[in-house]
Amino acid sequence: MAEEKHQVPRVKLGTQGLEVSKLGYGCMNLSGGYSSPVSEEDGISMIKHAFSKGITFFDTADVYGQNANEVLLGKALKQLPREKMQVATKFGIAGIGVAGVIVKGAPDYVRSCCEASLKRLDVDYIDLYYQHRVDTSVPIEETIGEMKKLVEEGKIKYIGLSEASPGTIRRAHAVHPITAVQMEWSLWTRDIEEEIIPLCRELGIGIVPYSPLGRGFFGGKAVVENVPADSFLVLFSVNVYPHHFVSSVSTI
Repeated sequence: MAEEKHQVPRVKLGTQGLEVSKLGYGCMNLSGGYSSPVSEEDGISMIKHAFSKGITFFDTADVYGQNANEVLLGKALKQLPREKMQVATKFGIAGIGVAGVIVKGAPDYVRSCCEASLKRLDVDYIDLYYQHRVDTSVPIEETIGEMKKLVEEGKIKYIGLSEASPGTIRRAHAVHPITAVQMEWSLWTRDIEEEIIPLCRELGIGIVPYSPLGRGFFGGKAVVENVPADSFLVLFSVNVYPHHFVSSVSTI
C-alpha cells in the first residue's frame, strides 16, 4: 500500500482575501535567531521541504540575520513556484541601542524598508507586510498611510501588525484594513485572549500566533534532544527545535 501523504490544509487569513496554509514556516532561526545560522544549502533545503508538505506561508523580517534571512528566502523562492507561495516580511526594528530596541515607523522609513526587502527577496511584491513593532513616536495613521500607498502601488498586497495594542489596531484598521495581527500565543502566553482576539474577531482580522509551542518547550522529548549546545535557549533552560518555528494561523 502506498504511503498516505498528508498535506497542510489552507485557510482564509482575515477577510481581505488572503489565503494561506494553516501552518506557516517561520524562517528566522535559519539565520541564527536562537542558534548558529544553518548553511545556505540546508536553509533552502528546509524551505523546499516545508513547501513539499503543503506549507506555502513563509515568514521573515528585515532584522532577521541582519537582512540575511530575506536573502536566503529569496534564493529559495527561485526554486519554487512564487505564485503558489505567500511571503510575509516585516519592518520597524532598526537596531539595538543602549536603551533597548530602536523602533522606527516614519513614512520615509517604511518606504525605504519595503524597497530594500523587495530587492533582497528579489520579488515584485510582498504578500503580507507587517509593522514589526509600533513606533509610538509616530502616529500609527502616518505609518499605515504609507503602507496603504505601497498597496496601491502593488508593492505589497496586505498589511499586518505585530505586537500592537488594541487601540493601535483599531486606529490602523480605520486607515486601511488590517489583514493579520501577529502575536505570541501559546499554552503559557494567553494575554491576547482578553482583548486582542475579541477585537480581531470584530474587525475581521486574522491572528498569526508565533511560538505556539512555547519556543519548543511543549514540543516533546525529540525536540529537546535536538537543541544544539550553542543555543542561547539552553542557558535559560528553554528548548526549541534549532532551525524553525511553525506558527498556526487562525481566522478569528
